[in-house]
Amino acid sequence: MARGRPRSFDADQALEKALDVFWRQGYEGAALSDLTEAMGITKTSMYAAYGNKEQLFRKVLDRYGEGPAGYLLEAVRQPTARAVAEHVLRGAVLATTLPDRPAGCLGVQGALAPGEPGQEAHKLLVAWRRQGERQVRERFEAARAEGDLPPDADPGALARYVFTVAYGVAVQAAGGVSREALRETAELALRAWPS
Repeated sequence: MARGRPRSFDADQALEKALDVFWRQGYEGAALSDLTEAMGITKTSMYAAYGNKEQLFRKVLDRYGEGPAGYLLEAVRQPTARAVAEHVLRGAVLATTLPDRPAGCLGVQGALAPGEPGQEAHKLLVAWRRQGERQVRERFEAARAEGDLPPDADPGALARYVFTVAYGVAVQAAGGVSREALRETAELALRAWPS
């Protein structure tokens, strides 16, 4: 059986470079030439290794969810509902203001104002955000059942509240608001937590 030439690039490093381009420019703003230049590969190599732009974006979003946005996976493991909310909000502040990364959130910025070519990426990002909110809502439902939240607390409304603040943090970070100011915002939001 004939074999193709082995890859002459580091696929993980190239994926990390693509993450940076999508994060800075959004899905639609990231031209294939921008991606391949940053990744240090040809379009042919990009297609062979990752498929098309949408497939590359899916891989990038998975990487983002495991890396900078990994705080969401850690949040649902916290011992109390309030600790979950704190972890999400503080994680959003840190992840959206990393000194070596673009400001803001790939999951938010990548889906803003998509045109027709970006509709599939927009749908993917909406589903990605809903999945995170669903995981936190389910954790809050368990917290209410355990007595960690008041019986009249609405887990769905609480999850929406936490994510509305977290996504607002991301938008503010992209607009240049400092990490310290965003921490103050997160702490203020946590004062409204049901006791």
